[in-house]
Amino acid sequence: MKKTLKIVIPIIVLSLLAFMGYKVVSKINHKKQVAENIKKMPSFAYITLENEIFANENLEQKKPTLFIYFNSECGFCNHEAEMVQQNVEQLKAIQVVFISFEPVEKIKQFADNFKLLNYDNIHFLSDSENTFATTFDVKSMPCIVIYDKENNLIEKIKGQTKVETLIDKLGN
Repeated sequence: MKKTLKIVIPIIVLSLLAFMGYKVVSKINHKKQVAENIKKMPSFAYITLENEIFANENLEQKKPTLFIYFNSECGFCNHEAEMVQQNVEQLKAIQVVFISFEPVEKIKQFADNFKLLNYDNIHFLSDSENTFATTFDVKSMPCIVIYDKENNLIEKIKGQTKVETLIDKLGN
């Protein structure tokens, strides 16, 4: 019995260590793959406030893009929207895309509260299938993903960020 335990326990321990090692390596490889996938703006398609599809093709060419992942009940997200509203003139040369997994009506109310509905460069989208977070590797709100004029990733910023900082990062 003791001899069997001396063999079985090390095998179990080695198996667990091998499994944990495999999981760690898999997670690292997945993170590298996602980071590689978002270096160039990935393909996307979400729903507008008018219940139409909005995809990469709807973005203006040769214009930087700010994706702001938000939730209408998030205080920091509300403050971010307020800062965008207060600096809307400074952001004219930038496409600002607010995106949330919330229903269109709730997003529309959020946009209306901050008086951001009547700007050509500001878009509000609903991610009804909840794919933005995994596609763009976003884990918190607000989260801002910044792409330059050539659709190359500049930076992904977790949390609230001043508009001046965003403009500086875009070089505008």
